[in-house]
Amino acid sequence: MAENKGNKMIRLDHLTKSFRRTRVLDDLTLEIAGGDRVALIGSNGAGKTTLIRCILGQYGHEGRLSIDGKDPRKARGEVLGRIGFVPQLPPPLKMPVGELIRFAAHICKSPASRMEDIGIRLGLDFDEIRRRPFVKLSGGMKQKILISIAMGRDTGLLILDEPTANLDPAARQILFELLSERIDQSMIISSHRLEEVSGLVNRVIEMDRGKVVLDDHVEDAVNIAARQLCTVRIGRLEPAFAKAVEEWGFRSSAGGLEWSGEVAGPDRLQFLGMLSRYAGILSALDLREGPR
Repeated sequence: MAENKGNKMIRLDHLTKSFRRTRVLDDLTLEIAGGDRVALIGSNGAGKTTLIRCILGQYGHEGRLSIDGKDPRKARGEVLGRIGFVPQLPPPLKMPVGELIRFAAHICKSPASRMEDIGIRLGLDFDEIRRRPFVKLSGGMKQKILISIAMGRDTGLLILDEPTANLDPAARQILFELLSERIDQSMIISSHRLEEVSGLVNRVIEMDRGKVVLDDHVEDAVNIAARQLCTVRIGRLEPAFAKAVEEWGFRSSAGGLEWSGEVAGPDRLQFLGMLSRYAGILSALDLREGPR
C-alpha cells in the first residue's frame, strides 16, 4: 500500500463531518503521500479522532475521502486490510488474550507469533496473561496488545491514536524503536503533544475546531530510536524523586545520590519536565545521545 514515496495515499476533498448541529470536520482538503510520517496534533476536540475514524470508514461524511483511490466506506474490508490501527480507547473485548491474538492473526493473515514477539519486546508476559480476558487487563497491558496486533501485521499504513497513552517509559522506548524499524512506512500519529512525537515524523498537521491550521514538512533525518544516556546527581535523598526516576528505569549509586538510565529521544522533554519538579535538590545533570 503506497510503498513509494510521493504517491498520493490519502486524499480528502472538502471533507465535512457534523454531529447534530456541531461541525467537527470543516471542509478539509488534504493529501497525504506514501512515505509521509504525520504528526496529527491539536487539543482535545480539534477533530483528530473523528478524522481518523473517517479514514477508517467508520463514519459517513460529506465530501470525498479516498485511500489509494478507494472509498473506505465502500471498500472497507480491502482498505482496512492494509491498515494497522491503534485506537485511543481500547475496545471492551471479553475474549482471552490468547484467543484475541489468534483471531486477529487469522483475520489479518499474519503470524500470531509475530504479534506475540512484539508484545514480548514491549514487556508482556504471555504465559501470565494468555488466559486472562482482555477487558480485565490494566490500561498499559491493553495498549501493548493493541500495538502488538497493529504492528505485527503486514501493512502499508499505520494509524496510531495517542499510542503512548498508558505506556511506561521503558515501553515507550521500545515503541519508538519499533517505529524506527519501519522508517519507510507511512504513519499517522495522533497526539495533543507535539513534543512527544516530533522525533518520529517528517510532517506536522495541526487541527483546531475541525480545520487544518498548520501543515508543515519537517527535517526527515531524525534518529527516532536514539537513546539519551543520562546521569542525575542530587544533593540530598528524596523518596519522591527516587520513585519518579525508578519509574523511568533509572538505577541508583553513591548511596542513592546518583541515578543513571536511558531516555528515549522523543521522551526527552517529558523527562526534563519531570526533573524540573525536583530542581531544588538537583546538583548535576548529564544528558547525551548514546548508541542506537
